[in-house]
Amino acid sequence: MSPDLAAARILLVEDEPSLVLTLSDRLLSEGYQVETAGDGERGLEMAIGGSFDLVLLDVMLPRKNGFDVCRDLRQRGLQMPILMLTAKGQVVDKVVGLKLGADDYLTKPFDMMELMARIESLLRRARTPIAPAAGNYAFGEITVDFRRVEVVRDGVPLDLSALEFKLLGHFIENRGEVLTRDRLLDEVWGYDSTPTTRTVDVHVASLRQKLEVKPAKPQFILTVHGRGYKFVG
Repeated sequence: MSPDLAAARILLVEDEPSLVLTLSDRLLSEGYQVETAGDGERGLEMAIGGSFDLVLLDVMLPRKNGFDVCRDLRQRGLQMPILMLTAKGQVVDKVVGLKLGADDYLTKPFDMMELMARIESLLRRARTPIAPAAGNYAFGEITVDFRRVEVVRDGVPLDLSALEFKLLGHFIENRGEVLTRDRLLDEVWGYDSTPTTRTVDVHVASLRQKLEVKPAKPQFILTVHGRGYKFVG
């Protein structure tokens, strides 16, 4: 782990005692500070009341499931990275978590090295500027204010997550260029390598819903079939 991440505080919300013990021991051995919650209600309460740098959030929890916890945290404006852990393999469950504001997911059983790599990448991304650009950029009816970290359509602010804003900023910075999913994962999420994931597709779909007049027929964030995405605006 990088020295600049050594003091990071992680909240682990998981109800399986053996996994709590295994993950806590590993995270502590990596130098992280770790607190745990055994149910969704307690996890939400701790996440709201504590200054955590990242939340490891199981989906299947007693009292309040992980999807609801994730949604409630985002609705309260908390933007720390959320990495969801799920025993479910269905794509729909992963998509739901990402649409509710999770930054990524891992399906149990997962490789511990992969989990540690993703945690480090999410923490590093959270500690870097949201977008390197300065000033404003306008396309269509949209104005992006990089200094204030705001996106406005016809004078009405749009509700973008920190990750969505960073992804949009990356598209704008590389406008006209075809960006592959692997490149976006590397440059926006900070993953050098990752298994097949729909993370990029889900976040692009979410941006289109918020920015495009007709999301099904996008004007600005285009799909280049077999290659990736391209921003034109």
